[in-house]
Amino acid sequence: MFEFQPFITSGVSDETWDAFVEASDNGTMFHKRRFLSYHPKERFKDASVVVTKDSKIFAVLPAVIVQREDKLVLSSHSGASYGGFAYKDLNIQEAFDLVAGLLKYAKKMKCDAIQMTFAPMIYQSKYSNYFEFALFRNGFTYLKREISSVVPLNLTDDELLATYRPEARTSVKKAINQGVEIVETELFGDYYEILKKNLKMRHNVSPTHSLEELLKLKLLFPTKIRLMGAFKDNQLLAGVCNFSANKNVVLAFYISHDEQFQQYRPVNLLFFEIMKRYREEGYKYLDFGIFTVNMEPNWGLGRFKENFGARGLFRDTFYKEL
Repeated sequence: MFEFQPFITSGVSDETWDAFVEASDNGTMFHKRRFLSYHPKERFKDASVVVTKDSKIFAVLPAVIVQREDKLVLSSHSGASYGGFAYKDLNIQEAFDLVAGLLKYAKKMKCDAIQMTFAPMIYQSKYSNYFEFALFRNGFTYLKREISSVVPLNLTDDELLATYRPEARTSVKKAINQGVEIVETELFGDYYEILKKNLKMRHNVSPTHSLEELLKLKLLFPTKIRLMGAFKDNQLLAGVCNFSANKNVVLAFYISHDEQFQQYRPVNLLFFEIMKRYREEGYKYLDFGIFTVNMEPNWGLGRFKENFGARGLFRDTFYKEL
């Protein structure tokens, strides 16, 4: 029998929570208290849950309560890209029991609805749709299905390059011939200025994180958040900030390049080297992130990611009114 307890009164420490996430079948950096702690406490109304069975942690759920129009919604944590339960060795009956407990917990918290966003299946170490099935059987529906671009890394260098579109392969070779070098760098300030200019010019938006927040996250996860840069004569041409979300998947969180150095094709070589290096470190997939917003495709961004052999997988959000 499962027992649902609010994290803030459970007696479970941040360290114990994070250790469980690390050992779980599907937990990510975004499930961890250490990650969520970078947000100011007043920004969200935390409603995170610890689920125990026989006095042992069985699952954890990072969650908040948000006001959406006239409804109070128990939601996946708004300060993370995705969430849902992190669990270990979940069987079909336990999936149904978790959903039943979630419904009771939401009602106890006087919520009017539940909304949960889950990572693509590649983040699981043991692939399963048990939980989604249990949600459907309990009346949940898709609020939206975004598309995330994913590249498998279990390929040799030649096989990896062969998945690129011809123009991308040509650009990789051009960058190499022009002396572009790829190195891990700590030049977050220089990179962030390029990023801001890119996002403003292409999408008229600002980065999700401020530079201060990004640097704080880097301090919290010094080996899991890494900036890879493309350089020519010590000049930063392009950069990608990578989040090692879990032991299987690295997420390319921010991609940026300086337009005035486009002739060097730095982004193409940058991604080729990123894929090779993370494969050598044991990662199975590179996640480019979504190219849809509220299920509206950004066609150019989708084509850009397909240049590198990426294919789309669902990042699903489920919803149910109580």
